[in-house]
Amino acid sequence: MKTLSSLVKRSAQLTTGIACALALAAGAPSIANAQVLTTDIVCGKTADARGITADNLPDIDATNAIVMSKDGSIYYARSADEQVKIASITKVMTAILTIENCKMDEKVTVSSAAATVGNSTAGLLEGDELTVEQALRGLMIPSGNDAAIVLAEHVGKKIDPKTKDAEATFVKAMNERAKELGCTGTLFENPHGLDFDEWAGDMHSTAHDAALMMQEAMKSDAFREIVASDDSWIEVTGADGSDHSHSMDTHNELLGQDGNIGGKTGTTDDAGYCFTAAYDRDGDETYTVVLNSSTNDQRFADTAALANWYYGHKVTVAIANTQEKTANGNPLIARISQTDWTDKTIDATLADPAAQATIFSLAGEVTEKVAYDDLSGTVHVGDKVGSLTLKQDGIKVVVTDLVADEEGSGPNPIEWLLVKLDRLSRRIENRPLAAESETVAKAPEV
Repeated sequence: MKTLSSLVKRSAQLTTGIACALALAAGAPSIANAQVLTTDIVCGKTADARGITADNLPDIDATNAIVMSKDGSIYYARSADEQVKIASITKVMTAILTIENCKMDEKVTVSSAAATVGNSTAGLLEGDELTVEQALRGLMIPSGNDAAIVLAEHVGKKIDPKTKDAEATFVKAMNERAKELGCTGTLFENPHGLDFDEWAGDMHSTAHDAALMMQEAMKSDAFREIVASDDSWIEVTGADGSDHSHSMDTHNELLGQDGNIGGKTGTTDDAGYCFTAAYDRDGDETYTVVLNSSTNDQRFADTAALANWYYGHKVTVAIANTQEKTANGNPLIARISQTDWTDKTIDATLADPAAQATIFSLAGEVTEKVAYDDLSGTVHVGDKVGSLTLKQDGIKVVVTDLVADEEGSGPNPIEWLLVKLDRLSRRIENRPLAAESETVAKAPEV
């Protein structure tokens, strides 16, 4: 039976849908069940605190969501640390443990418990034999609960050969691995994510934890290939020794569209419609999670909205933000004091004058800091003479070297004597003993 909380949740979503339908009938603009919340977090601060207007925020329906980059930076979060059900997104952790403990060509046999788990399956029958790799395909492509039990039993016995409950051993390992990944709001109670009837319990996770799991899983080439695969068949050997194929349909309706390179759905009454996805556009890999979207179509619309929002606000800027040029025609970043003299500087440019930085336009102001090296003796074109650091909202975006773009020699003995006399005069007059370094370039504007 459906729980009371599940019925209340679905009733609220139905009410929202009716309201949207009435709005359409009245000719008012509609955004389906989606909504923009200025309390959502953008790069660590609420949109309100950053002064970000609604038209610069994603319009999504999910009650919990996140956008996280490959390096773990969080660009967007909506109640991302709230503990909720994640349904079959659980299978991402099942895949992680399987890949870490098995070879892909190992053979597994389908037990009665696996064959009879029901709900979403890969069509496995008791006694079927298949490889771990084929079972992983059955786990991730059609979201096979049967494949989840098969793998849990197999890996649980590998983790503890003396175990009397391989599945329980596996689930314990799932929770331990989640903690190792930094998941702070996750509790697994089974390897597939079912949360009703005999599977009802306290299992839960968060959008942030689901993103951490996806991030870890995508480090595996085997996982990446499976979730990106359009291979809709797995090969098994039946209990009677005959070989046959099982057809499968992927649940990821975004696969291959606009940079989507994989994902995992999850759906139960309590969890709603969930999806964690991986995207790659121009080498920029990122992960999105939406939990408790109101419909199947909505979870994919929410996911696409988050991906488009993230990539739409990534901008490329020239690091050398200056109109002045050196004598060699390169951007003049700074004039750096040549300390053997009292009045000479060296023109400095970037080691790569055409260097660019990728900035997230909603993450705050970009600031620049130029550090000058102590230049004494002879300086040649191309010598390192300093560094330039760009930060956005206090976080380093790029650090690059500055190099000399002109020759500079030290004083000969007569010139050295004249410099000493000049400095004596400067001390008496309380003037600088060497030319002051000067930064010409400014921080790029976002």
